[in-house]
Amino acid sequence: MVFSSLLFLFRFLPAVLILYYIAPRKLRNVILLLFSLFFYAWGEPKYVFLMLFTITMDFFIGKGIDKAKKEGNQKKAKRFLMISILVDLSILGFFKYADFLIGTVNTLTGAGIPLLGIPLPIGISFFTFQTMSYTIDVYKGSTEVQKNWIKYGTYVSMFPQLIAGPIVRYASVEQQMNDRVLVPAKMAAGLQRFIIGLGKKVLLANQIGALWTDISTQKTGTVLGAWLGAIAFMFQIYFDFSGYSDMAIGLGHIFGF
Repeated sequence: MVFSSLLFLFRFLPAVLILYYIAPRKLRNVILLLFSLFFYAWGEPKYVFLMLFTITMDFFIGKGIDKAKKEGNQKKAKRFLMISILVDLSILGFFKYADFLIGTVNTLTGAGIPLLGIPLPIGISFFTFQTMSYTIDVYKGSTEVQKNWIKYGTYVSMFPQLIAGPIVRYASVEQQMNDRVLVPAKMAAGLQRFIIGLGKKVLLANQIGALWTDISTQKTGTVLGAWLGAIAFMFQIYFDFSGYSDMAIGLGHIFGF
């Protein structure tokens, strides 16, 4: 489910906004968490459990680090941190590089090991590094440990930044996870920025991308056409990222961040 799809714009987003605004303040994180998990499960129904495992593991490791530091046991806190980093990077490395390593071994040795063919979970790099940055910050003492799983799960899985980032440091939103004030002016500015980003994506990136596709699929062409295609590709990438960033930031403002 992408931000520019009709499903997101006319079904998912209105539903989450209505429930979010009419709900009591203490339930807003619950609503945002549930809708974020649904958003992710729509594209990756199996891997939502992988994300929940990562969230839960680093949540309890963060508590373990905090407890060890309060007891003055720095070595124990460091062991907790190493477990977090090792497991997080192992999961990320397995999904991203397992087939690459098997293919390399097959090429060098002729072993003929069958590839696993495991699809890469959407957004795994972003939520992995986000949970890992949290445990590192707790260990360094640059942020307070979060003792509420719902708030921590909302921080990691929040759908505006779940699929393509940016990676948000927990310290940046620590206070906002506990208490967010919905300011009409800020919400209106967020909606405006979301619309601008949507325009960049639909009206500019997608249309320029169509030009690049037409040029790149031509069997014969000219030097001028090649340059036009290269410029079109450059602007497609730029407006795609710029538009997504604007939509993600706008959604964050709409939800009070």
